[in-house]
Amino acid sequence: MHVLITGVAGFIGAALTKTLLERGDTVTGVDNLNDYYDVSLKEARLAQLTPAERFSFVKADIAEREAMSALFAASAFDTVVNLAAQAGVRYSIENPAAYIDANLVGFGNILEGCRHSGVGHLVYASSSSVYGANTKLPFSEKDNVDHPISLYAASKKANELMAHAYAHLYSLPTTGLRFFTVYGPWGRPDMALFKFTRGILEGRPIPVYNRGQMVRDFTYVDDIVNGVVRVIDQPPKFARPSGEQQEAHSRVPWRIYNIGNSRRVQLMDYISQLEKALGKKAQLDLLPMQEGDVPVTEADVTALEADFGYRPQVQVAEGIAQFVDWYRAYYGVQS
Repeated sequence: MHVLITGVAGFIGAALTKTLLERGDTVTGVDNLNDYYDVSLKEARLAQLTPAERFSFVKADIAEREAMSALFAASAFDTVVNLAAQAGVRYSIENPAAYIDANLVGFGNILEGCRHSGVGHLVYASSSSVYGANTKLPFSEKDNVDHPISLYAASKKANELMAHAYAHLYSLPTTGLRFFTVYGPWGRPDMALFKFTRGILEGRPIPVYNRGQMVRDFTYVDDIVNGVVRVIDQPPKFARPSGEQQEAHSRVPWRIYNIGNSRRVQLMDYISQLEKALGKKAQLDLLPMQEGDVPVTEADVTALEADFGYRPQVQVAEGIAQFVDWYRAYYGVQS
């Protein structure tokens, strides 16, 4: 199978590519290597992939229409996995244009490339952020998601709708995956675990929003990759009704799934596990809730389990320990 992965130098993109290469697939990776966070970390992830014979890298921005048209014209892809996006809820308030360019224009270019080149399956990253102000837990794909509270969330909801339109109009099989707080080795520096680890090791107070009264469905990266691979191999044939907002007769090759750990973890418990792994206490800077954020997330993954046998395996304490081991080795920090 020839797979195109956008955002290949990103956290999930690099981990997914490694797994696909190990099982014998051919992968073309695209990334613009932007400076939203440390570019050297992206380059280091990429350096692990480039020696593989079945891997090729294209430096390009998915928001560039001509570059994407040329990419799809040059190769025949069986599957496309779109992980390229401007990430981060809080940054969407500071720089909304980046989200419009990457998450809307860029995703439109991916859809057009898939449509015109006969791609057999488009898998794309959505987000738990689409649940917005929902209070019913766990979050279910049947829930209404018409009330996003950040531009990032709105852009991901838009991706799901755009994918449905292409599935309906052009019979393009699409599967959207709503990721829930992914963490682990090679993670993003703007994510809580990375920032907390760096702050604790440097003896600085760590920012704890909503004064620690937060709950997250933390999902280890290997569990995420396992789920994505299972989805890649089974393109949808039709959509099943997803709540009252979707007409029951809408039977197009379009699916949406939550992909998470399906366990609530208190943020303060998460920090406590990190303190144990580091052998060092944290100094807490207790702050109010930030705009666009939500106090609680929890994934209902029964649909993904029923259709693909998805079962997350890694407990939070184990996953944090794995991250700490990687962080110490990568940055050469022992104390």
